[in-house]
Amino acid sequence: MSKNRKTCRIHISERELELPKTQFLEIMRVAEESKDVISLGPGEPDFDTPKHIRDFAKKQLDLGKTHYTSISGITDVKEALAKKLKKENKISVDPEKELIITVGAKEAILLSMMALLDPGESAVVPDPGYVAYIPIIDSLNGKPLSLQLKQEEGWEYDLDRAKKLITNKTTLLILNSPSNPTGTVFSKKRLEEVAEFAIDNCLIVLSDEAYERFVYGDAKHISIGSLNGMENHTVSIYSFSKTYAMAGFRVGYAAGPKDIIQAMTRLKLGTTLSTPTLSQLAAKYAVESTQKPVQEMLKEYTRRGKLMCKRLAEIGLDCGSPKGAFYMFPNIRRFGMSSVEFSKYLLEKAKVLVVPGTEFGKYGEGFIRMSYATSYQKIEEAMDRIEKAVKRL
Repeated sequence: MSKNRKTCRIHISERELELPKTQFLEIMRVAEESKDVISLGPGEPDFDTPKHIRDFAKKQLDLGKTHYTSISGITDVKEALAKKLKKENKISVDPEKELIITVGAKEAILLSMMALLDPGESAVVPDPGYVAYIPIIDSLNGKPLSLQLKQEEGWEYDLDRAKKLITNKTTLLILNSPSNPTGTVFSKKRLEEVAEFAIDNCLIVLSDEAYERFVYGDAKHISIGSLNGMENHTVSIYSFSKTYAMAGFRVGYAAGPKDIIQAMTRLKLGTTLSTPTLSQLAAKYAVESTQKPVQEMLKEYTRRGKLMCKRLAEIGLDCGSPKGAFYMFPNIRRFGMSSVEFSKYLLEKAKVLVVPGTEFGKYGEGFIRMSYATSYQKIEEAMDRIEKAVKRL
């Protein structure tokens, strides 16, 4: 090699450099590596994939089910998912034209945004809301419009605030129910109001329903895509990661208007080409076989949530009682610390890992997220540790 050869600087795109700063990678690393830390951070079920699904997947491997599939997914699998949507979500779709199987729900979110957002166009995003929404919009050179959600309003959408955000370049409104991180489950009345707002303003609703099966008490999950007039205004997104504890299978799906799903299918050619065959077949088996493991997980999440909610109230961390998902989002403002400072304090003094509220948007300041997708015993110990640490403040 010539000694005079020019040294080239690696160029990282402005797209990546301008993404919101996050501590989530560090949170994931600590959760995986620290043996003495109790993690209430990452939102992955601690349950293993149910045994009957694992056994089925093993058999498919032995049968050589390891090749590419069509881009939008295996026909039989899409037909099974369409039946599930009709029965459980009251959404009717043509499985060949209005449904796509994706690598997790996150790819469905990415592809739908790629299909619906041109550079400079905007999307209304719940804030605090799921960590992926804003980075994906930013990476597409779109503009996220943070719709402030307030604890005193039950973390519901204020459509008057939403109306003030939108412009003639706003194409998309993101809805997440049951919600990460707030645990909100939207009532039918509120969903009807959101639907009317979307239709009146010519918006597509991206309805993220990853936690659809985990609702508590008298709450009921309703898909906004099932409401009158919303069949042409909604992309409904679902995941197997939460419902069936199949996070490592990386499989999700989206249903919506034919033009949008077909656009997502063409775009998928440039992302993952096809969702893993094994994962698709396991997903079909999951929806068609016994649902007892899902019911057992819901029962255990209910038990854990009641414990965490009760202990947080006793400690003085106000979070109310979430109606869905498996998170608590307590208010820590009375301690006079930022969300990041308080999270670091708990990690250092209590050896408990939580997620700063600012990971979920600027309006998450003053809150932290705690996941109860971990064992009852670990939650008990974590609450004991947090109580001792808080008493020192």
